[in-house]
Amino acid sequence: MTNIKSSNLGYPRIGEKREWKRALESFWKGDITESELLEKTTAIRLDNLKKQQDLGIDLIPVGDFSLYDHILDTSASFGIIPKRYDYEGGKVDINTYYQLVRGSDDAIASEMTKWFNTNYHYIVPELNEQQPELKINRALKYYNEAKEKLGINGKPVLVGPITYVSLAKGYHQDEFNDLVNQFTPLYVQILKELAEAGATWVQIDEPIFSTNVSEEVVAIAESVYQTIAKEVPEIKVIFQTYFERLFHYERLSKLPVAGLGLDFIHGKSLELLQKYGFPEDKYLAAGVIDGRNVWRADLQEKSKLIDQLRTYVKEDQLIIQPSSSLLHVPVTKTLETKIDPLILGGLSFADEKLAEINLLTQVANDKKTIDQEEIINSTEALEALKEKYRSNDSVAIEISKLSEEDAQRDVDFKERLARQKGSLGLPLLPTTTIGSLPQTKDVQQTRSKWRRGEITNEAYESFVKEQIAKWIKIQEELDLDVLVHGEFERNDMVEYFGEKFNGFLVTEYGWVQSYGSRCVKPPLIFGDVDWSEPITVKESVYAQSLTDRHVKGMLTGPVTILNWSFVHDATPRTEIMKQIALALRKEVEALESAGIQIIQVDEPALREGLPLDRAKWDEYLNSAAYAFRLATASVQAETQIHTHMCYSNFEDIFSSIDALDADVISIETSRSHGELVSTFEENTYEKEIGLGVYDIHSPRVPAIEEITENIDRALQTITPESFWVNPDCGLKTRNEQETIDALKVMVEAAKSAREKITVKQ
Repeated sequence: MTNIKSSNLGYPRIGEKREWKRALESFWKGDITESELLEKTTAIRLDNLKKQQDLGIDLIPVGDFSLYDHILDTSASFGIIPKRYDYEGGKVDINTYYQLVRGSDDAIASEMTKWFNTNYHYIVPELNEQQPELKINRALKYYNEAKEKLGINGKPVLVGPITYVSLAKGYHQDEFNDLVNQFTPLYVQILKELAEAGATWVQIDEPIFSTNVSEEVVAIAESVYQTIAKEVPEIKVIFQTYFERLFHYERLSKLPVAGLGLDFIHGKSLELLQKYGFPEDKYLAAGVIDGRNVWRADLQEKSKLIDQLRTYVKEDQLIIQPSSSLLHVPVTKTLETKIDPLILGGLSFADEKLAEINLLTQVANDKKTIDQEEIINSTEALEALKEKYRSNDSVAIEISKLSEEDAQRDVDFKERLARQKGSLGLPLLPTTTIGSLPQTKDVQQTRSKWRRGEITNEAYESFVKEQIAKWIKIQEELDLDVLVHGEFERNDMVEYFGEKFNGFLVTEYGWVQSYGSRCVKPPLIFGDVDWSEPITVKESVYAQSLTDRHVKGMLTGPVTILNWSFVHDATPRTEIMKQIALALRKEVEALESAGIQIIQVDEPALREGLPLDRAKWDEYLNSAAYAFRLATASVQAETQIHTHMCYSNFEDIFSSIDALDADVISIETSRSHGELVSTFEENTYEKEIGLGVYDIHSPRVPAIEEITENIDRALQTITPESFWVNPDCGLKTRNEQETIDALKVMVEAAKSAREKITVKQ
């Protein structure tokens, strides 16, 4: 009998009902102590491990759990703490740890950006100030815990040194090699201590090699892993990649490691094996179950794939696992009680995926035969779902008739700008917010009561109107120039539209971590997408009726809705994006017809969806820009189209930002400490723009000097006539007083800058 192993790369941290989130936020509020926080999170972590143990996983990851973010954990382990936090060395205490992500009275928070092409955000390390030292061996701590508490000989998970340094900032590229070499002996120390504790397998995540890295970086990897193999030969290292194929496969497959972890869902890993073969001396850790989507696997097809893979490795040197960490999917579908059973049968969350992996491993080990009922059921469930829900002829006809002209404004930007200046009558450096306003406990509880049927639709709508009226008045008193209705009726910027469009479904407990304690519930796209009636018009029109100032209509863009949903694979993603764009186009037209003159269509996930393989960039970006224009191009020249993006490396997509043809774009810049401005210093951008002048993800109220500095820096590159002043993102996560105080400072700084410009003129 063969001995193929099952494995997992990482498990969701948040708990089945977001217990992790509540523990963190309770600690931040001072409602629980540090020891209580650690007690609660330890219970969650052990429960996660026990479930994986019960599901029969052979190689269970330890050290993947975090109190915020795994990259931040790596920084804290090595003492990589910026000097502005008054860190004095030694083990990083929990208050310093959280200051990095929330800021303090004296220090702004660290930069946050997207983890490759996912909606997960990591805290960017700053490597310009410290010599790394091993402050704590987290992997050892969690390995020992799993062993002592549950009898699990776990597989410690580490972020690899090359990926870690690649994702950091604060150094010149010619320092890269030296920096990696500083970390290498620390990794050796970690692995030696793990070996002494009895660890056999260690997973070192190096997803940077699923991007177009240079030959020089490959050479560094060869040096690093040769050192590790020489110094710690007793540890079986799995060099783990995911999200794409492994670039430079010919060289990297020869690394002196025990195993290679490859993603057989995304990219073309099977083609690499077919072309180059697989080393006889290594384990193949094969990601055959999609770690990023929630649809059930066709286990008959997966069994065939595994049979193919077995031809490239020795009989016992195959490991079956997800394509990536299960951090990116919800915990379990067993809590879902309101989903059509047919659709529910086609779903697979983290626990179900591990069950699929266990079953496939048993089949591969000849412990179950291929005609077992569970295998057949997976195929039948997917076929039934496809047959009943995934066909809408009217949508297909609309899509087939589209042309390039459908995605073009009738009037070019310069003429639109002139008309908009005349019709909108806004001052120099107009002030606004990004869209959402504080979703207080009262707002959240009232919405929950309404969803449970404890209050009527009329009572809920009355409550939402009260909130809108309250905040229209506050915004007027703050003297903001362009107002928003606040989005109090919305739970999430994507989920809300998922509740309204045909072809979507929302879950009850399908939460995933976005950043820190912020969790989202991506909707499921199970069929063709269509619009049936206005979604946002009622609230926008009501808000506009309360003021003489302009109120923005607020929508989420087609690219973001696609990227932040779990999408079925029966239709190409580009086609689904067009379907969403057509649905939004009808909503945009409805807002315009109702008298809304400024419409914001947010695309925070445009950069996030960029393929890791640069060869695929043009196709994606062209499709994304087309979809955005398709959603917005039918309005009159006088109607001003805004969009918003956040936390991305915009230099990669600058030309595509322009191709959106939005009249105004707002982009985060405060969290990156103003560095984004350099992109606009080095490129010509003729449309209007707002670079977020303060960080909304930190509870601190910015000083006027900080906002003034951000405005002044931007005005060195952007003309005053083209510049908007706004926060860097929506304000739903902030409390009311923080929001009012921060916006007051922002408006004051904008007025001061306006006066200085007027005097100069």
